[in-house]
Order: sequence, then structure tokens, then C-alpha cells
Amino acid sequence: MRSHCYFRHAALSLASILALCLAPCTRAADEEPKAPVVNSALDADLFSQLILSELKFGSGETALAFQLMLDAARRSADEKLFRRATDMAWQVRDGPLALSAVKAWRVGAPKSLEAALSEVQVLMALQRPAEAATAAGNMIALAKPEERGPLIASVPRMFARTKDLKGLPALLEPAMAPWVSDPSTRVQAQVALGRLWVAAGQPDKALPFIRNAHAQEPEADGPALLSLELMATTAQAEAVVVGYLKAKPTATQFRVLYARILGTQQRAADAVPQLEQVIREAPRQGAPWLMLGSLHLELKQPAKTTAVVTEYLKRLSSGDIDQDGESPMGPPLGENDGDADTEDTSITQAYFLLSRAAEQQKDYAAAESWLGKINDPQRAMDVLLRRATLLADQGQLQKAIELVRKAPDTTPDSPRDKFNIEAQLLTNAKQWAAAEAVLAKANQRFPNDSDLLYQQSMMAEKLNRIEDMERLLKRVIEIRPDHYHAYNALGYSLADRNMRLPEAREMILKALSLAPNEPFITDSLGWVEYRLGRKDEALRLLQQAYRLRPDVEIGVHLAEVLWVTGQRDEARRILREAKSKDDTNEVLRETLTRLRVDL
Repeated sequence: MRSHCYFRHAALSLASILALCLAPCTRAADEEPKAPVVNSALDADLFSQLILSELKFGSGETALAFQLMLDAARRSADEKLFRRATDMAWQVRDGPLALSAVKAWRVGAPKSLEAALSEVQVLMALQRPAEAATAAGNMIALAKPEERGPLIASVPRMFARTKDLKGLPALLEPAMAPWVSDPSTRVQAQVALGRLWVAAGQPDKALPFIRNAHAQEPEADGPALLSLELMATTAQAEAVVVGYLKAKPTATQFRVLYARILGTQQRAADAVPQLEQVIREAPRQGAPWLMLGSLHLELKQPAKTTAVVTEYLKRLSSGDIDQDGESPMGPPLGENDGDADTEDTSITQAYFLLSRAAEQQKDYAAAESWLGKINDPQRAMDVLLRRATLLADQGQLQKAIELVRKAPDTTPDSPRDKFNIEAQLLTNAKQWAAAEAVLAKANQRFPNDSDLLYQQSMMAEKLNRIEDMERLLKRVIEIRPDHYHAYNALGYSLADRNMRLPEAREMILKALSLAPNEPFITDSLGWVEYRLGRKDEALRLLQQAYRLRPDVEIGVHLAEVLWVTGQRDEARRILREAKSKDDTNEVLRETLTRLRVDL
């Protein structure tokens, strides 16, 4: 007897097996079959064995169930049964059993790409990366030519959870070697190797692979996307990004992402022309307009912000702007406004930008007028902050504080938010003691709030109450052991005062382990190395931090080390650059006075 059915991959019950197998037999006699009937390879004995396997599995006799299913798979050479045996092993969390099923599957179906892929996955789950690397080579070789490139590109993700990331490139290079020289796969193979080096913590070793891949195919997306990611850790990657945009100038989505990274690196002047080109080529994209307005604001060009955002609102009202596709870009640079994924939220963002542009021009009435157009209850605290800031900017700090205190609580977080706003107003006014008192009160009402405790510690540092600062930061670390800002703040504060330098260095190294390549933490490490007298290492670290984020204070630290090592022309150049960004910065002013630098 043969059953007219196909055995399907699933955690099958007896009822589901019977349903699958009997379904073709219940077709009406006069119904014309849509396709020829193909008999299954399941004979009566094999079918009974499968039923028994599922019954045993359901009753908890999993070992016997697995053996019955695997035996059936071997006898029939049916891939669906091998797959089911593998699933049984996974369901009981038995990795070695799953591996035995996959090994049998590979023998029973030696040309099966799915079996080869399953072998890699099981070996990686068992943390056997060396064997998995060999299996990955076999898997790639089995793929069809059109499947091979995407499969190679997926290899780094398959190995992402290995415990020894540093050893991955050496393990997988033999598997990738045949495909690096193959014109149809060379880009994917080199990008995959680049990603493996990045995962291994050695992005510099990824660069040659990315550059080669880009040189071979300048319009290929893979090298450019990885280079975009690497811009956060190595400045040399930007050349590939620029080359890709030259080869593919209409890649507007990529160009917007590039502009966003430039903005986060405080390179607003470099980001502006990128967004201007996007707007020329794809004027219906809404997010680039708002991002450009934010950048002009950062560059203290409020008139340009007003022009760009006003034009955006005009186009939006006339239907010449598409809202779709904005959210992947994120909020406009400089705005923590959430994703611009609806017309309402993007209009709100536009009003905030116009208000801030008016504020920069000291047109406080216009700034207040734009805020008055915002009706989003979720943004009530943001509007309150801007209104209070407008009052404080006009010398009415106490009135601003009263405005905050009397504001209604619109959400459960409102009381905490109002403490934050009041403390921020006082901090901006350099009233450190008053700000610290507000935060101390907030911490009494909201105990164990790591963010409030951290902010209070920063006020204690401003007041030179180092013991209080240290106590608060250690409490933050106790509450949140991954709070890298707390480790960094404690280490940097000690280093800046030339206190307990070895301990300060350990704190900063801990922060850097939690947030690798973070420019401000790298700056802290460079500063403590300078305090320890290791000027060459300090210079290397500070140059790295400044390349990634040309912040004023990072630049001042770098300039000081350059100055004391005799590189005074370069030091002056960086100090002039810092002064052009913020000539009121206290660290800049103090350093210029102490070093007696004449710019």
C-alpha cells in the first residue's frame, strides 16, 4: 500500500500525520486532479515507524523517537525526515544529537545545501568553530553560482557568536580563498573577510580587503557599506565611501547615511554639501531637508535653517514631499525627536528647528510663536525646556524655573523630567551649587536612578567635591555595571587632577572595554597616558580620538601634547580650529593661558 501524500517538515502529531496522508484520498471522485499524482516513498512499515516516532516523542521518550526518525531518514534518504530528526534533537536541547543527525543527513544527501548549512549552524552552536569553518567551505562549494555570493556574505553572521572572535579570520580564510579570486564572488568574499577582521577587533586589517573589493567593482554596495561602518573607528575607510559615491552619484540613501555620520563626527560643514546634492537629486525625500536645517543650525547659520525648513514645509503642504522612507534615516541631526515617520512628527521637528533658528537670531517672540504651533502631548516636556531656555536666555532665569515648576504633569515621567530641566537651566547658567541641590532633591524622590545620580556627580565635580563625585559615580556603577560614562568620568576626573593615575587608567580602560573606540573615552585614555608621562602613546590616542570626533576639548588635549613635544605649528592649527568652533570654551581658554599660546 502506498500513501498519496508528501511528508512535511514540522513537529507533527499523530493527527497531523494522518491528515496529511489521508487528504489526497478524500478528493471527490468527480474532481479532476490539477496535477499528476506522485506516490510517496513511504511504505506501510516506514509510515508506521514515523507514527511511532512522533508518538514516542510526544510522550517524552525522546531518545527512542529520535533513533526511529533518524533510521527512517537513512532508509528513505528523505531530506524532510533528516530535517525532522535534527529538529527533534534541537527541541530537547541536545547539540551532539543534532550533530549526529546532520552528519547522517550529509551522508544521505551529499549535495544538499540545506544539510551543509545545518552542519555549520550546529557546529557553531556547539562552539566548534574550526570544524564549522571547514563545513562552511563545503557549504559554499555546494551552492549554485547565483546563490554563492549572498551565502558568502552571510558567513560572518553565522560565526558572530563564537567565543574566540580574534581567531576567526585565520580559520575562515582557507574557506574563502577560492572565492576571492573568482570574479563572480570576489567582492562578497573580500567584504566577508573584512567583516571578520572587524569582528576580531582589528579594523585596520579589514581595510586592504575593502579597498581591493572597491577597486575591482567601484559601484558594489558591500565595500561601501562596510566602509561607512568603519568610519566610526578608522578615518582611512572614508576614501572608499567617497569613491563609491563618485562611481554611483545617485545613491541618495547611502549619501544621507554618510551625511549623518559626518554630522555625528561634528563635521557639519562636510555633511552640508552631501545633503544639498540629495535634495537636488531627490527633492521628494523629506528627511534630508530637516537634516540640512539641523546642520545649518549647528553651524550657527540660522537664516539658512529658516530658508531650508520653510521650503520643506511649503513642499510638504503642496504634496511635493514623500513621508515614506524617512524613518530609516532617523531624526534630524541634533534633534532627539524620534523618527520622522509621519507628517505630524516631521512638522513638529520643523517647528522646533524654526524656533531654535529664531532663538539664535535673538528673535525670542518668533521663537515662542513657533513653539506655540506644537500640539504634540508627547513633546510637552521638550516644548517646556525650549520655553524655559528662551526666558533664561533673556536674563529671566527665575521666571524660567517657576515656569518649569508650575507646568502640569502630563505623563508619569513629568516630575522627573522637570527636575532635569531645572537642573539643566541652572547648569547652563553655571550655578553649579543650585543645580546640585536640585539633583539631590530629585535623587531623594527617585532613588537609585542612575542617570540622576550621574548628573549629580557631575555637579559635585564642578564644585570640586571629589569625594562626593566619587561616591555618586561608584553608586551609579553599582546600580548599572555597564554604565561606561561613569567609569570614564571617574577616571578622567582623577587624571585631570593628576590624582591616582594608575587607578584612573584602569577606570578608563574599563569604560573603553564597554564602549570600544568611543572618541571621548579614547581621549580620556590619551589624557591619562599624557599625565603618566607616556607622550608618544598619548599622542597616538588623542590623534585617533580627534580624527573620529573633532570635538573642541579633544582638540585642546591633542594640541597640548603636540605643544609640549615641540610640534607647535600643528598645535596652533588645531587650537585655531577649536577656537573657530567655540571660543568661549573654558578648557580652551585655560589651556591657551597656561601654555601662553598666541594665536
